[in-house]
Amino acid sequence: MQTLRNAVTSDRVAHAYLFSGPRGTGKTTTARILAKAVNCLEKDLAKRPCNKCAHCQAVNQGRFLDLIEIDAASNTSVDDVRDLRDKINFSPNQGRYKVYIIDEVHMLSTAAFNALLKTLEEPPQHAIFILATTEVHKIPATVLSRCQRHEFRRIPVKEIVENLSTMADEEKIQADPEALSLVARQATGSMRDAISLLDQLASAGDTITLKLAQDVLGTATSQAVISVVQAMIKRQSTQGLEVIHRSLDSGSDPRQFARQIVDYLRSLLLVSMGNASQVEATAETRTQMAQHAQAFTVPELLRVIQAFNQAAVETRSSWQPVLPLELAFIETITPVTSPVAPDAPPGKTQAPTSSIRPGSQGEAPAAPKAAPKGTQAESTEMTSADAAANQRMNSNWEQILGRVKGQNAKLAGVLNSAKVRLLKGNVLTLGFNGDFYLKTLENPSSLEAIKNAFKQVMNMEIEVAAVLASGKKSTPPADVDSDGMVASALRDLGGEIVDIQ
Repeated sequence: MQTLRNAVTSDRVAHAYLFSGPRGTGKTTTARILAKAVNCLEKDLAKRPCNKCAHCQAVNQGRFLDLIEIDAASNTSVDDVRDLRDKINFSPNQGRYKVYIIDEVHMLSTAAFNALLKTLEEPPQHAIFILATTEVHKIPATVLSRCQRHEFRRIPVKEIVENLSTMADEEKIQADPEALSLVARQATGSMRDAISLLDQLASAGDTITLKLAQDVLGTATSQAVISVVQAMIKRQSTQGLEVIHRSLDSGSDPRQFARQIVDYLRSLLLVSMGNASQVEATAETRTQMAQHAQAFTVPELLRVIQAFNQAAVETRSSWQPVLPLELAFIETITPVTSPVAPDAPPGKTQAPTSSIRPGSQGEAPAAPKAAPKGTQAESTEMTSADAAANQRMNSNWEQILGRVKGQNAKLAGVLNSAKVRLLKGNVLTLGFNGDFYLKTLENPSSLEAIKNAFKQVMNMEIEVAAVLASGKKSTPPADVDSDGMVASALRDLGGEIVDIQ
């Protein structure tokens, strides 16, 4: 980093640094290089560290006595920090500075941080502290204010590929560029992870090909994923659910399976957008992707990707890990109901439109059953899409409340007291037992906070209907859809319409 290089060149090194950022991005390595530079014997400051002098060689070989590395995860107590304070006043054994690298410093206890703070406030002239952490938000502000901060960011894929290619050449490893690119993407910005993956692949075969990398890293598109996507296109619920259950029964991790589906769908999106060159896949898989991509529009792919991406998140906390996958699949094959046309008669809606276009081998959607004479064609039952949406809402309710609480703590308490919480279409119906709770919802800013929370968490644009449970069943007014959720709340929950936004 240029800032640190300038500090060494100008001989103006600070006494406390904080290196923060994702794992594997070089925080500890940079700390060691800085420790080597400040103790280097090279007279030309601009050439430090020289990697040739006795001190540089000692650091490289792990025998430099004035470089002390401490793992805060294993030394979290105040006694550990007090022991450090007792020893820090001793002069350096070899070099000019004693350098203390405290890794994962956020693991220190509150008492240990307080003990460390005293040392940071009045450090000896011969001491330099370098604190490294992946969770900078856990560091007390009093400690942050006494450190020179440096943020480490994820390493771009291009740079990782270049470094891996150099390492492969030095180690005489034969590796295809496509395989190295896949490794770099799987490392998600961590050079350390990329090197570990390369080592793993190097021990699996003589030449690292794309197919080998996909098989070993578990990123190869499985037949199960292709079968699930084909079931989506043909809207075959039975076959799709059977494939999901069969894959999980055979030992597949639900979260990883959802991620594989998302990864395949993302590739379809890239193909649809004309970016097929960015897809890492075999020629056979590319051909399959091209066929599948033709069965979706871009908006449809976005909707399907969001559903399975949500499933990948929810499987971690769900008591029934397969349920989010089932709901995501059902949601993708459920027809999406279009909004009511401006000139449509009251209570009537346009015919549902399919979320996925069936392919040439797909099944045609079943013809709607004729409604009895004198009745409306709409069903009073909640659709499977509404059921899936309610399941998602309930699973994410704590997160929604958290977003609302960040804007209005009182409003979050009101929402948590709702006796009725139903989502139908884009209307959220909230029912309460008293007027006290409803007064908060009369404020437009409160309604906006709820809408923003749903948009951020569930990516949904909603309207809010507030209902007061009076204990008496009511008849819906003429201008309220008799089959809608508000009408159900009035009839079955003793509701009273207060306001509709």
